[in-house]
Amino acid sequence: MAAAEPKPPAGAAAAAARRLARGCWSAFWDYETPKVIVVKNRQLGVVYRVVQLLILLYFVWYVFIVQKSYQDRETGPESSVITKVKGITSSEHKVWDVEEYVKPPEGGSAFSIITRIEVTPSQAQGTCPESVRVTNATCDSDEDCVAGQLDMLGNGVRTGRCVPYYHGAFKTCEVSGWCPVEDGASVSQFLGKMAPNFTILIKNSIHYPKFRFSKGNIENRKDNYLKQCTFDEVSHLYCPIFRLGFIVEQAGENFTELALKGGVIGVIINWDCDLDLSASNCNPKYSFRRLDPKHVPASSGYNFRFAKYYKINGSTTRTLIKAYGIRIDVIVHGQAGKFSLIPTIINVATALTSIGVGSFLCDWILLTFMNKNKVYSHKKFDKMVDIPDRGAEPGPWASEPSQQDSTLTDPRGLAQL
Repeated sequence: MAAAEPKPPAGAAAAAARRLARGCWSAFWDYETPKVIVVKNRQLGVVYRVVQLLILLYFVWYVFIVQKSYQDRETGPESSVITKVKGITSSEHKVWDVEEYVKPPEGGSAFSIITRIEVTPSQAQGTCPESVRVTNATCDSDEDCVAGQLDMLGNGVRTGRCVPYYHGAFKTCEVSGWCPVEDGASVSQFLGKMAPNFTILIKNSIHYPKFRFSKGNIENRKDNYLKQCTFDEVSHLYCPIFRLGFIVEQAGENFTELALKGGVIGVIINWDCDLDLSASNCNPKYSFRRLDPKHVPASSGYNFRFAKYYKINGSTTRTLIKAYGIRIDVIVHGQAGKFSLIPTIINVATALTSIGVGSFLCDWILLTFMNKNKVYSHKKFDKMVDIPDRGAEPGPWASEPSQQDSTLTDPRGLAQL
């Protein structure tokens, strides 16, 4: 029977634990610093300095000057928009004022100016031929029309009769609804003759709550300044009264074509404010562009319908109006920035850290492509060995003398890299 192995005394284990604790405590207060090796190689030195210079220029010019990354920023200001349109125009049959051609009349950030209408007068509840634009509306006999059928894109409930159309030799199914239908009796009227001279007041105020900064786009004057001015980017920046023709022209559109088919124009107000400067340097910048897909025939243009109701001999009748117009969407965006210590420290630290990319690149070139890459590797990387306790015989962990020791006496060394 094998003899039991002797247990180490308790005092030896406690002593080993104390030595370990003292070693950890002593190592805690050690200072470590990276090893620096100077490589005498002009080509590598040029690469190293060029990379450092490019990184430095990037941070100084782009990050700090262009992007102003030393600032705390707020995007998307709180904004309010009030609009007002003025002007009169006429069509073939009447004179139109603001109350009739501006929809909706509240004066918000999105409104429409009617430039052409298709009027279907004197519609009343009754029966009439369906529009030929409705799917399966054409017919040859009553059998082609199903009584009670309701087409969601049609103008009423089918009666089951096939009747002659308003004009032409063909027939369509009869429907019960508002008659006559739009296609059969509508009359077109153009309102855009004087529309380019309409004036639009766009009153805008913004607020950046983080910086407690507010400003508006109207000159703070007590005289009749707004009654005498129109917008000019140089001389009347704070007179936000725009001619409709000017807006369409700045958006790159032909006014007559736009008035006939309708369209959506965006008035973009940009408030980019550097609050390290005075408030007078925070000014609105206006731009204009068309928002609806002009080159997509299926979805370009803009129109909507509305009706005006009245009674004749106790019967309700209406005038249906299909309106084409120019819709104006006022869009406000921007950002404000002000110096802050935290983003400045973060970006400076990032810049200093990024400069080390040059060292990484040069190390890679040395270790991969240079003739003396092994010499550089021995100089840069120390290879540690496990040293046994004193008095003990060399164990399996003892290593042979490092190859680094042999390179220390190499007279050709790194100076030949």
